[in-house]
Amino acid sequence: MSELTPVAKPGRRGRRVALIGGTALTLAVLGLVGYAQLEQIHRFPPQQLTLEPVQAEGLILDIGGGGEGVIGQLNGPQVIAIDIDERELLDAPPGPLKLVMDARKLTFVPDSFNTTTVFFTFMYIKGPDHETVLQQIRRVLKPGGRLLIWDVNFRSRPPEKKYALFRYTAQLPGKQVSSGYGVSWPEGVQDLGYWVALGEKAGFEAVVKKDAGAWFYLELTKPRS
Repeated sequence: MSELTPVAKPGRRGRRVALIGGTALTLAVLGLVGYAQLEQIHRFPPQQLTLEPVQAEGLILDIGGGGEGVIGQLNGPQVIAIDIDERELLDAPPGPLKLVMDARKLTFVPDSFNTTTVFFTFMYIKGPDHETVLQQIRRVLKPGGRLLIWDVNFRSRPPEKKYALFRYTAQLPGKQVSSGYGVSWPEGVQDLGYWVALGEKAGFEAVVKKDAGAWFYLELTKPRS
């Protein structure tokens, strides 16, 4: 077995990227599977994202905004970043207001925000909780408010693969952010179509849909009436 060499500081959910025999993995995946099961990891091709500040009036609620805190890096003090793990918020760059909070039980009053973002966070939330989180987000959004989702397209699980590794480099204004996220492959399909259907079930309307292959971007709105 090749030497384990960290190549990035700890990031979201403590998923530090590492190199093993020249292959980038995350320590979270290694913790899930152990060295002997690396062949059970499906590695998505590295992805390139180009991101601009979120155009929004008022404050932005960022679900799972710890770790790299990409939305916080884009919009700074306009962002309220919540995360269930205090350590992730401590690791995140300065700028946003950071609150420890469970997305299944948001403590904001109804109709508080015009915009909510979920940047590669739903992949860490268990399937049975997806609808609960969407309903909570809808409750705290104002009528006409937007929910912006970036996440991995989990379609049919490749044969003999139990885990997934998603790596990306995001071009932000003036800088780049690179990271890798490792998770167990979810039960069933969780792709763009899944999230459109679940969002509509929760009372949203899908207004923007972008399927980028390994990942997707989805914009949902809360009806005004």
